[in-house]
Amino acid sequence: MTRGYFVTGTSTGVGKTLVSCALLHAFRRNGETAVGMKPVASGCEEGRCTDVDLLVAASSVTARRELINPYTLIPPIAPHIAAQRAGIEINVDTIREAWLELKKIADVVIVEGIGGFLVPLNAHQNSGDMARALDLPVVLVVGVQLGCLNHALLTAQAVGATGLALAGWVANCIDPHMAALDENVFALEERLDCPLLAVLPFDSAADAKKLAGLLNVPAMVQDCV
Repeated sequence: MTRGYFVTGTSTGVGKTLVSCALLHAFRRNGETAVGMKPVASGCEEGRCTDVDLLVAASSVTARRELINPYTLIPPIAPHIAAQRAGIEINVDTIREAWLELKKIADVVIVEGIGGFLVPLNAHQNSGDMARALDLPVVLVVGVQLGCLNHALLTAQAVGATGLALAGWVANCIDPHMAALDENVFALEERLDCPLLAVLPFDSAADAKKLAGLLNVPAMVQDCV
């Protein structure tokens, strides 16, 4: 049966796309077909989004663009505001329908969220509601920087409130001058009730394919969908 994972982060710009692409490469190495999905993307110039392009490149199967990225928004702002300005409303049911089509063509579907876990999508729903509609275990990307402990623990608490499982977490070192790095990672290991999948070193030109080898994919809490 097809498996899926929802990749969220402690905030925007913490490496969700990098980790999503690394996961796609990791599953491909295991001999599984894998496809990435970015249901909602903002900051897309001329209808194209770099994050979506990277997910497409990391995937091992080809799918229609409207399935991979149902909502493409131009302004680099909160998705519900960008959608309002475009005169549309993000519909979680539409996203679920696209996801159901993708799961027909791959062994694993990696769904990358937008912003943090509770970022609004419309007047009534947020990214967490999208994850719950897809009923996927969650991979948490922690951008390791000052304040990350609180951000990570609050996000984990929000995920738990939806009833979804945390499949694992990734410490992505986004601050090259982060003080007490090891101690911060250890503090989260003690407090997050899911496996640490990898500590990704700071690299301004990180290569998702190379980082795939660092991910402890077998440790991930798995769920069939």
